Amino acid sequence: MKALVYYDIGIKKWEEKEQPEILKKSDAVVKILKTTICGTDLHIMNGCVPTVTKGRILGHEGIGVIESIGSSVTNFKEGDKVLISCITSCGKCEFCKKSFFGHCSDGGWILGNTIDGCQAEYVRIPHADNSLYHIPNNIDMESLVMLSDILPTGLEVGVMEGKIKFGSTIAIIGAGPVGLAALMTSQFYSPSKIIMVDLDENRLEISKSLGANVTINNKNGTAVEEILNLTDGKGVDVAIEAIGTPPGWYICEDIVCAGGNIAMLGVHGKAVTLHLERMWKKNFTLTAGLVHTSTIPMLMKAIINGKIDPKKLISHHFKLSEMENAYHVFKNAAEYKALKVMITNDLI
Repeated sequence: MKALVYYDIGIKKWEEKEQPEILKKSDAVVKILKTTICGTDLHIMNGCVPTVTKGRILGHEGIGVIESIGSSVTNFKEGDKVLISCITSCGKCEFCKKSFFGHCSDGGWILGNTIDGCQAEYVRIPHADNSLYHIPNNIDMESLVMLSDILPTGLEVGVMEGKIKFGSTIAIIGAGPVGLAALMTSQFYSPSKIIMVDLDENRLEISKSLGANVTINNKNGTAVEEILNLTDGKGVDVAIEAIGTPPGWYICEDIVCAGGNIAMLGVHGKAVTLHLERMWKKNFTLTAGLVHTSTIPMLMKAIINGKIDPKKLISHHFKLSEMENAYHVFKNAAEYKALKVMITNDLI
């Protein structure tokens, strides 16, 4: 089969690989129908995720058709169309029993990380009964790809961990796909004001169309001052960092109000300083971590009932055979006005 393979910092190849097979009785092999690229994949290409070794097939998002199943898989059969969760869950360990699927002792985020991922014609899914979801007939397939990762990540790690409540004032630092996913899902909780910060004017315009009340282009470094002015000097109730860079963190430090929350969505590959010498007295809460994807069923219902339309996050369409071009466009998002890129398997 063809697959996108990581070899070293900045080096990837679209090449032939062995088609995956069932290794354990709880496995399923899925033929990919549609996949996409995540900002985390770019972090991998920049060398920020050391658990990814040379020769790894990238990708952790997608939908497909089950090609084969192990003998212990009972929830699915060959030919079923399925959504692939970015998180693999055994359903039995201590963490899974607490719904901390991201920390599964035999899973978690392993696809495209410690085992081969979804940017290929086929992918092996461990613990298939707990890591796949049946696709309803009345749902848009491309919208569904957004449920593999960015929508549950935006909701769980940003919105829910950030404890957004009715009437909260929130600021999201970074209007990339996962930041926009947090923007969309934050509106389940009716915040009074949503402020989006980015350097890309196109993404800020999209933020407005998705419900942002205020957008700030931080090209001149004025975001903190502007946000404090908007909040009478108090800061926001919830600051969501959705970039994964030190500047994003430092903005959040400066804009969170007393008693507020900072939720870290970004994948950080560099150290930052927590300025406790001035932050300790703010009574703030800081959260960061992996998504658990426990909200996928609820988000699926929200899409079916028209409460959210994640297809609005898709900016480009490519064939699987155009994977290298898709990476080029996604990496140079500002130049191409790119958000999520939808990749359809044309090699079936």
